[in-house]
Amino acid sequence: MGAVGTTFKPVTNEAWLRSFLTEHGAVAGTVHLLDGDLLRLSAAVNIPPPVVKVTEIIPKGKGMAGLCWERDEVVATCNLKSDTTGDVRPGAKAVDAQAALAIPVHAASGALRAVVGIAFMGERDFSEQELSGFRDAAASLPQGD
Repeated sequence: MGAVGTTFKPVTNEAWLRSFLTEHGAVAGTVHLLDGDLLRLSAAVNIPPPVVKVTEIIPKGKGMAGLCWERDEVVATCNLKSDTTGDVRPGAKAVDAQAALAIPVHAASGALRAVVGIAFMGERDFSEQELSGFRDAAASLPQGD
């Protein structure tokens, strides 16, 4: 009779990220998965190739994603290009966006498992309620094998 194909296909991180960006009106984003003592890029949408290259592997404490991991909290900027906090690395300023977030995603155990980056066209300040909503929404990132 032959093999029966399955109709269920797991959502890839890139497909999930595209949907997440659309849902939140964002223009670019990344997913970094925790792999030992590094974050590894798993998906990128509308991120310039040079930025993809320098963000493939991120150590704890470096850039918005690394700081998000280190602090275990959302790291936000209202404008990537003019940020003076030191949280935004020079490469991130090449992304064609302004407001941005790095959002921690936790496993059921409570341990960090990923960081989702999301960027918007205009400058924007985020309320605590909005940040909480982004944290909750990012938690829907598919679990890896």
